[in-house]
Amino acid sequence: MTNAGPNITVYGAPWCPDCKRAKQFLGEQRVIFKWVDIDGDPAGREYVQQINNGKQIIPTIVFEDGSLLVEPSNAELASKLNINPKAERSYYNLIVIGGGPAGLTSALYAAREGMDTLIIERSGVGGQAGVTERIDNYPGFPGGIAGGQLADQMRAHAERFGVEILPAQSVTSVKAKGDFKLITTETGDEYCADAVIIATGSRYRRLNLPGEEDLIGAGIHFCATCDGPFYKDREMLVVGGGNSGVEEGLFLTKFATKVTIVEFMDRLGASQILQDKAAEDPKIEIRTSTAVQEFKGQNRLESVLIKDMKSGETEAIHPAAAFIFIGLDPNTSFLGDSIELDQWNFIKTGENFSTNIPGVYAAGDVRAGSTKQITGAVGEGSTAAMMVRHYMERLQSSRGYRGD
Repeated sequence: MTNAGPNITVYGAPWCPDCKRAKQFLGEQRVIFKWVDIDGDPAGREYVQQINNGKQIIPTIVFEDGSLLVEPSNAELASKLNINPKAERSYYNLIVIGGGPAGLTSALYAAREGMDTLIIERSGVGGQAGVTERIDNYPGFPGGIAGGQLADQMRAHAERFGVEILPAQSVTSVKAKGDFKLITTETGDEYCADAVIIATGSRYRRLNLPGEEDLIGAGIHFCATCDGPFYKDREMLVVGGGNSGVEEGLFLTKFATKVTIVEFMDRLGASQILQDKAAEDPKIEIRTSTAVQEFKGQNRLESVLIKDMKSGETEAIHPAAAFIFIGLDPNTSFLGDSIELDQWNFIKTGENFSTNIPGVYAAGDVRAGSTKQITGAVGEGSTAAMMVRHYMERLQSSRGYRGD
């Protein structure tokens, strides 16, 4: 029976990954909502800008009492709807923290080995891969595949083998209790496991420059797929010349009249193939040895102050939007002092992906030394699952020897 739920209106667009995630979450919870596609509804678009102080941010979700959530996480939606997601059991052989490619793969492999496996995911299943417009370097898809489509297929594959997925929950601590591992979530629920794989991935880093914080969502963005279509037929700026920056710059040429890529170093860090593509694209201008100094604007981005590091000269440029791709920060703040991290807060692991806590492993972008590539994350996820299998065999043998 469908839950009528509160009167909810979701303002978004079909190309927006966060909108898709919010709609999927509401659907999974059987909550009825009204969908307004602001691409085809000028009044809806104006309303979104009005209630967001001139910013065009989606999804914007308006509730019956007039309250709203802007770009909410699944956890925020669950809290607003008084939904308290809990896993089916309190004990599992393996708990995987994070539902990106590494987490989904490790869970799939573990479940195939007969382990009761739970994934705890605070946001949308698929991780950064799930919000990537197109993935062209994943084996088996010579024509490329949409990131969201690949994430959906990986999730379905894991669930086929009985993997349970707990959405909208952030883990707040990982502790060892003898041979067992105790996982606590933000709702205060506790889950016990024999082993844990941490695959929480990473997030895009900010510049922390004057004007950046005030203009996020009003011309400054971190997801070309999500926000690029808002700036059709206008000039755009990409900050960062690594793989992510150049890939997103190439994607933005679908909408922009011109894309300027600025890189602090004297040469791009992207792969040669991406560099060649960018160099051949007439819409792309590449400026190396260039640093962003400041973002300016009242209610929207109006100009960006950049500096030529060789000449020392500064100038103001006027893109309609700036997209920041300068690296990644790991999602490890919830670990506290329980897991050993490197100087950049990535998880330190041994050769078998083990952490300083026996039975706790790390895989994917969150791990120090990982390639930060989807194929690498998948490979690490499967390897970590095999390491868990060996650990479980040793653990069972030890427990048997003690007569437990």
